[in-house]
Amino acid sequence: MTRRYDAGARFFHWLFVLLFAAQVPAGILMIVPAVIGDFPVLPGVEQRTIDVIYVFHKGLGAVLLVVVLARLVWRLFHRPPPFPDTMPPLEQKIAHQTHWAMYFLMVLASVTGYVHVIGLGFPIELLNALGVPPLLPKMEGIAVAASFVHRFTSFALTGLVAVHVAEVLRHHLVEKDGTLGRMWPPFGGGAPKT
Repeated sequence: MTRRYDAGARFFHWLFVLLFAAQVPAGILMIVPAVIGDFPVLPGVEQRTIDVIYVFHKGLGAVLLVVVLARLVWRLFHRPPPFPDTMPPLEQKIAHQTHWAMYFLMVLASVTGYVHVIGLGFPIELLNALGVPPLLPKMEGIAVAASFVHRFTSFALTGLVAVHVAEVLRHHLVEKDGTLGRMWPPFGGGAPKT
């Protein structure tokens, strides 16, 4: 029986990991002024730097939404490999539900980020450059609510991802049951049978 995710699932997984690893620090840098106060927070940090981070975060958010939707479609049509036989049924159920919760939060974070930006009437420069018009009208009340949901969802997703990584490492280093090998390596490596 195949124990490794197929090449498409691994590609989307690791592409998301790379994009998410860039998106989270950018998002944190964006909210630092609101939490700490006016810039410069750190020596040499200017407002134009934050402007660049906003443009980056918004554009990467649009890319992430496409990647997440493509990943979700792939997952719906490609069955994942079974969990290791040594994993207790309750733990398998929790892992399965956690995966779907992460998918849900990925989509919700991306969509609410888009609604926040477009709803306040701001541009997403990457989409403008590609000729993609805003899909929503300006709607400030909904945009403010979307911002709150976006932040909460982003924190929740980051927390779930941290738990996910910790569990994979526990299985790899302590249980030694091949869990990491289900998604590693990102490319190539065939699909081992057990």
